[in-house]
Amino acid sequence: MRESNPGVVIEVLVPDFNDRDESIETVLVANPHIFQSQSRNGAAAHAAGAFARDLRPVIERAAQGEDEARRHDLHKVRMMLGLGETEEEVVVALEDLRRAGCDILTLGQYLQPTLKHLPVVEFISPEAFDAYGRTARSLGFVHVASGPMVRSSYHADEFTLPSARH
Repeated sequence: MRESNPGVVIEVLVPDFNDRDESIETVLVANPHIFQSQSRNGAAAHAAGAFARDLRPVIERAAQGEDEARRHDLHKVRMMLGLGETEEEVVVALEDLRRAGCDILTLGQYLQPTLKHLPVVEFISPEAFDAYGRTARSLGFVHVASGPMVRSSYHADEFTLPSARH
């Protein structure tokens, strides 16, 4: 793919492979530009159980230098909001993610997929998403997409790698 279209940005969305580093390494051998772990997506039980999944593992792995993806260009995280998290919890999570080396962030509205999943606690306003996006950009994320309809690969075709990362 790189030979036939060198301008293409390769992003991988992978499971956590039950923390099996050899499985992560298999994916990373392909040298993707953007690495995103699906189950460590930041829709998380951060602070007092406010988010749906725990974002601490991605923060801890990256901060401890164990996140193999950090050897490659960019690390992406998504956060789904609307599960009762406070503004302070979101900002702390953004700061933690940035300190851990996460580069790309998507913030979207959590929507309950089935009755077996957690219910929506709150619908976040577009203005609040805009404010979170501004905060994330001020923290140094390379790319931020923030809004009620944003999903993991929201407008991914519009993203270009920073020139130092080509």
